[in-house]
Amino acid sequence: MTVHDAVVVGAGPNGLVAANLLADAGWSVLVLEEQPTPGGAVRSDRDVHEGFVHDTFSAFYPLGAASPILAGLELEAHGLRWTHAPAVLGHATEGRWTMLYRDRTRTAAALDEAAPGDGESWLALCETWDRIEKPLLAGLFTPFPPLRPTPRLLAAVARTGGLDLVRTLLLPAVDLARPFRGPGPGLLLAGNAGHADLPLASPGSGFFGLLLCMLGQRVGFPVPVGGAGMLTGALVSRLTGSGGQVECGRAVTRVLVKDGRAAGVATSDGEEHLAGRAVLADTSLPALAGSLLAAEELPPRLARQISGFRLDPGTVKVDWALSGAVPWATPPPAAPGTVHVSASVTEMTTALTQVAAGAVPSAPFLLVGQMTTADPTRSPPGTESMWAYAHVPQPDETVTDAGNGGIRGAWDHDECQRFADRMQAQIEALAPGFSERILARRVLGPRELESRNRNLVGGALNGGTAQLHQQLVFRPVPAMRGRTETGVPGLYLASAAAHPGGAVHGAPGHAAARAALAHDRLARWRPGRNPR
Repeated sequence: MTVHDAVVVGAGPNGLVAANLLADAGWSVLVLEEQPTPGGAVRSDRDVHEGFVHDTFSAFYPLGAASPILAGLELEAHGLRWTHAPAVLGHATEGRWTMLYRDRTRTAAALDEAAPGDGESWLALCETWDRIEKPLLAGLFTPFPPLRPTPRLLAAVARTGGLDLVRTLLLPAVDLARPFRGPGPGLLLAGNAGHADLPLASPGSGFFGLLLCMLGQRVGFPVPVGGAGMLTGALVSRLTGSGGQVECGRAVTRVLVKDGRAAGVATSDGEEHLAGRAVLADTSLPALAGSLLAAEELPPRLARQISGFRLDPGTVKVDWALSGAVPWATPPPAAPGTVHVSASVTEMTTALTQVAAGAVPSAPFLLVGQMTTADPTRSPPGTESMWAYAHVPQPDETVTDAGNGGIRGAWDHDECQRFADRMQAQIEALAPGFSERILARRVLGPRELESRNRNLVGGALNGGTAQLHQQLVFRPVPAMRGRTETGVPGLYLASAAAHPGGAVHGAPGHAAARAALAHDRLARWRPGRNPR
């Protein structure tokens, strides 16, 4: 048995951010991780082919670059270095590329060349965003409710268009792009919206697409030099340098509740690790409520609502080791790190709507990473470390295959390979000879992703749907009101299931740590109460 001020369950980015902040406050902190290495969905490996580094899960970090939380940790002092591809993003269609650059005027010039007038309209959209970005991002990264940023955001919105602007931000991505003359802005907005699980015809999808486009032009889509694992390595180095501990290969099986309060955790090896002040769970909500806690330990209303919690769709990810650069039939004007593959906004809309309706998409919308293009350390000179992923229905859902390929949602080895072939054929159509450059291929389906990171339930990358009914005050469920407190005193949700959701920015971990510190301070002022 061990005793610490705080025990953090899960060494993903949010758990490590929370642990660092608690250690900074002088707490003794133990982080327990089930997997053999820390990082959660921020890890890299060399398993695909000798000499190649592949990011096992996440790869590009625009929200990480914009996060004041990660900036405040000064991870560069612990070995983290960022790098960028020559272009942020390229949307590949037959015979044409639509490009996003870190220089907005360059983005606008390319859009204007394709459709005169679109460049000026794009810059006007950028200027509108500039007026609200600072308070909006402050609100995004602040624990809910964001009391300090909200007045500034409301004032900025009022000055910038009031309700008209609010309405614009709530538009579906397909409608946000309608004022433009050419297809380019729509491809950028819809493609970036497709990073989440928002159908492109759903309210709020336009905002998400706009957010990523604008961040791409300001901070880029950076990657850590050497692989995603270097970001995790910096977080672990900082934590251990402050006295925190990280133990891997330690699966937590129960949160120990004593006298109605979280008192520690039990691990699969039979050990107990007591927490004198708090337990923070960087876990999925289904795992926390379904296995780590007994149903009777949760408030009844919260337990009922958790049963209706909705995951985001599953994912199939394919990694390739290529003997040379991707042989795009039409070379991009500058090499992008991120590539979107879909013939049109209509095709993207169809693919994402099919997934939302429980169908395997016939022409899946592909998000592609050219990692050696972004970071030359990822593979030998002249080669490319590359991946692509696409959203699919959750495993074991009753599905139909819109592509008539006989995939029924089991997502076993055979179905994953057939779907990977479908994805690869889309790239081959734009890059003839692509298959001939493949040295090795790895396919990670929904079940493989979950087996490597239990938080990715069925391959869900976002910790729960990003649709409006499960955001802000509704995240993860209304009973939690956007907060990290779980209804069990001393237990805090510190994962992407909490507000503001997925992506690597550290906000859920930051919010959980702040809540734990605040409750600890409050307990010290209560007569007769010893928080330890």
